[in-house]
Amino acid sequence: MKKLTIIILVALTFIVAACAPQQSGPAKAELPAGKAFADGKEIYFVHTEASDAGVAEMLTDMMKSPVMLVPSLANVPDESLANVYVFTNGVEGSGPFGFQADVFDNPPGSAGYTPLRRLNVITWADGVTAREITSAADVLAAETAGELTIEQPGVVINMPFVVWDGGQR
Repeated sequence: MKKLTIIILVALTFIVAACAPQQSGPAKAELPAGKAFADGKEIYFVHTEASDAGVAEMLTDMMKSPVMLVPSLANVPDESLANVYVFTNGVEGSGPFGFQADVFDNPPGSAGYTPLRRLNVITWADGVTAREITSAADVLAAETAGELTIEQPGVVINMPFVVWDGGQR
């Protein structure tokens, strides 16, 4: 009887193992994606590292996923960076300060694409009626018109796109 029980347990172990889902290919990980805009189109991206401890902590709290502190990102040459525009006031939305979604320049497929982004902090001027902006060209035009100001605090964030117009990872 003992021998029969052992044979049945071994057989059941093989059956359960054979029925278990099998992973094929490389391991996959889930990361929460943020919604933003590039060239007037909706995109999705992830935050993985930031050069500033406060920004890394803010993004970690916002996305409920760790954003690693990598101070050396601040040393990346300026010509190797693209821009992300983040709004501190204006239209309410999903951005890190509770206002509209971020705006990116240089999406994948453009000559200047890089996941390394120079943080640009946008503040609408007093007396200006804020509106949703969906392209970097419109951000710069609004700055030229005196509708908003852009501050660059010297922070670099690794923000690779995961879904964009014409592609996804």
